[in-house]
This record gives sequence, structure tokens and C-alpha cells, in this order.
Amino acid sequence: MTTEYVHSPQEFDRNAGGHSTALTPAGDAPGFADDFSAVLEGTSGHRSTIGCVIPAYNEEESIAGVLTSLLAQTRVPDVIHVVVNNSTDKTVKIASEFAGPHEITTELGEQFTEVFVHDIGKNPDKKVGALNYGYSLVEGYDYLLGVDGDTIGDPRAVEYLETEAVSDSRIGGISAIYSIDTAPIKGAIAKFLIAGQRTQFAAFNLQNLLRGRNMAVLGGQFSIFSTTALRDVMVANRQRTPWVRDSEVEDSLLSLQIKSAGYLTKISPYARADVGGMTTIRAYDAQQVKWTFGAIELMWPGQRGDTKGQPFHPNLRLRWFENFGMLTNLLVRIGFVTLLAGSLSIGAFVFSPWWLLPPLAAVLLNVRIAMTMKDRTTRDILFAALVVPAEIFMWIRLSHFLRSWFRFLSRKKVDNWAMQAQAERGSGSAHWMPLVMLIVVLVGLAVAWNLLTPAIQSAILWIGWPVLGVVTVTQTVLMVFKLLRRYQGFKV
Repeated sequence: MTTEYVHSPQEFDRNAGGHSTALTPAGDAPGFADDFSAVLEGTSGHRSTIGCVIPAYNEEESIAGVLTSLLAQTRVPDVIHVVVNNSTDKTVKIASEFAGPHEITTELGEQFTEVFVHDIGKNPDKKVGALNYGYSLVEGYDYLLGVDGDTIGDPRAVEYLETEAVSDSRIGGISAIYSIDTAPIKGAIAKFLIAGQRTQFAAFNLQNLLRGRNMAVLGGQFSIFSTTALRDVMVANRQRTPWVRDSEVEDSLLSLQIKSAGYLTKISPYARADVGGMTTIRAYDAQQVKWTFGAIELMWPGQRGDTKGQPFHPNLRLRWFENFGMLTNLLVRIGFVTLLAGSLSIGAFVFSPWWLLPPLAAVLLNVRIAMTMKDRTTRDILFAALVVPAEIFMWIRLSHFLRSWFRFLSRKKVDNWAMQAQAERGSGSAHWMPLVMLIVVLVGLAVAWNLLTPAIQSAILWIGWPVLGVVTVTQTVLMVFKLLRRYQGFKV
């Protein structure tokens, strides 16, 4: 069930305050288009036009809130297209209740917009197909605002994004600062996972803000794109659409291409949006594996059709550092557990107070990051201050890291989009595999250790502890540098 509308294009003179495409419901009089024209003519200076595209896949629980938040913006998008794909729930029915023209009074004056709902049915390109369908509807606008079907923007988010985009023609896209609303979260495990994801978002946002506000990934959750930049990307890469299926992280690939086309990719210091978080380990695992796997493919040249072999592209350097950091964290933890067990088994364990410095530095750094959250809660502070929650969450993230690399190196063809959708529905058990592998590895190490002679055991400990110490000291020094770094007043 959907509401059909026809397009009635009408260009307006830029000297009269901009241009737009007036969209009139089928069978309605052209009065709405005339009113829209009058508003544009009454503005002073150039008024940019924004077409909003919402790719929606089974979003019946959130789509109403998303549309309500967009219609409550101080700067309402000039048109809103909800593109429903591959859905089997009531997303179309609920979204259609918002379809049609809306006249809205905000502090910026009278504004008009129109909501369209498009049910494109089964689409093999999934979200990418929905985004490209939406782009074809708004390519004549100055900006495309991409909003996920579960993301709620702050009331001034669109205004802030547009203001900065208009101020600098070099900007190809700007992302909002992302977090997760804790209010609707129920259950101990869900609250624990959301606290971890909020910390993860905060660290990522802060890192990009401190890098000159250069955003490595223009997340599709709530970002504005210059349609001029998108057209230049299509020309430069010989693409018929801005988004392509050559990556499972379509936003990362497009961000890379926008940067390569000579544009800036930025993160706004003011615009904010709450995204939908993953409330089960199964769903969180599938999402993170898809993201990490897609990032590895971009880092590793020649994996997909359009990969040009740019492993050290500016937008990918951060990815390399992230993966190297995760590998170091994994080796340090496995090494510590193994060496500790070996030392205890032969009575050679000697505790040193210096061992407390690395976890202390980690706690202080986590607390400082938590304090930069604009909407921090007591749970965020406790998650950072108490060693156990953050450490458990790190092990969960390490499991995603391992699964992603194993999947990539195995060259096995897997539809990670489908696996994430399956996991969000509560199916699948792949998230337990890293734990099974860890147990197998530890048992194997224990058996091998007991087969060694005491002399060899002592030699391994004599070499292993100093090596682990050097790596740990290096990690600690890097954490101290991050801890002492000025955060320039940014709030994430």
C-alpha cells in the first residue's frame, strides 16, 4: 500500500533566491507549487535546495520517528523520499501516513516540503539500490541528505549541515556526530552493548574532529552530499550511479571517491544524530563483521571491480591504524594470558606493581573520552571507569576483528548484508565461533606447554615476558599521549 505522486518540475531563477523542483500530488491543484515558488522568491540571497533520501528496510518501528524528526527541523528538507526496499513489514503503510505536502512554521520562517513514499519491492542491490533510486529523484537539487530509516537528527542538524556546506564549495559532504539514544534500551545485555557502542562512536567522532574535522567515512546515517560532487565522482569513476556494489561499506567507498575527486569530507562540530544501536551480541557481531570486512576490502587493492589499489589513500590510513591497533590488542591479551598461565604452572610468577600502569592509563583515557560525550550518562562513566565492562567489550570487538580477517582470507563468497539482516532477526550462531576458536587455541597451547621440558619452558618465559613488556610499554606511552592531547572543546 503506497501513495502515488507525479513529478511537476519547475525551475526557479537563482537570482530570485535559488532553485527547486516543485512536487505536486497527482490530481491536486498546482497551488502548493505556486506557494513554494513564492517562498523562494521572498528569500534574500541564495537559498540552496535539499532533497532527502531515506533508504528503508523493515523499519516499521522507527520510520515514524525519523519522519517526525525531519519535519521538526529548523531547516526542513525541500523534499523527502522514503525508498522502501525488500521489506516485509508495515514500513510502507506507516510512512504513507506522512505522504503529501507539509507547510511548516519554524524559527527560520515558513517552509514547505513534501513526503513521497516509494516501495521498489525486491531489489538485489539492497540499500545501494535504494540510495541510487533516491538520487535519481533529487539529482537536480543542490544537496542530497541521506538519512537511515532508524536515525533521529537533532532539531538543528540539517540547518548546521547546510550552513557549512554552503559556506565552502570545496566541501563534498558533511557528516553529523553520531551517538545512540539510551532512553528506549531495555535489558542488561542491551544496555551493556549500547554503552560500548556509544564509547566506540565517541572515540571515532573525536578522532575525526581532532584531525582537522576531516571525516574518513561520511556515514549514510545522517550526512549531506553536494550533488555536484556526486556527479564529479560518477564521471571520474565512469559510474552511472554515485553508490556502487563494489563494496559492502558503500559509505566508505563513496567517501574515498569524493576525496579523490578533490573535495573535502568533513564532520560537523554541531550537527548531531542518534542512530539505531545493536542490542544483541548476534546483531552487533554481524554489523561489525560486515563493516570491518568491507573496510579490509578497500584497504586491500584489487578485491573488487573498481578498486584502484590505493591502500594508503588518506581516508584509509586511519583504517590501517585501527586494524594494527586491534592486532596489537589481541596479541598482548593472548600473550599475557598464555605467559601468566605458563608462569603459574611452574611456580615462576612474580607480581610487579608496574603491571597496573597500562590498565590505569586505559581507564583514564576511556573516562576522558566519556566526559566529552555531550549527553553522557552515569552508565557511560561507569562503563569507562570500571575495568571489567570495557575489557569484555574489547574482547567482543576482537572477535569481530578475527572473524572479518578469517572471512576475507578464506576468499569465501558471503552475503554480509543478508547475514546481518538474519542476525537482526535473531538467527545464526556465527558470533560464537571466535570463542570456540579461543578455547581450542588455549587448550592446544596448554597441551603443548605440558609436553615441553622445564628448560624450554623457562626459556620461553625468559624471552616472552620482555617482548610482551616492550609492546605493552609502547601501547601505554601512546595512550598517555592521547590522554594528554588537547580536545579543543569538542563534544561528541
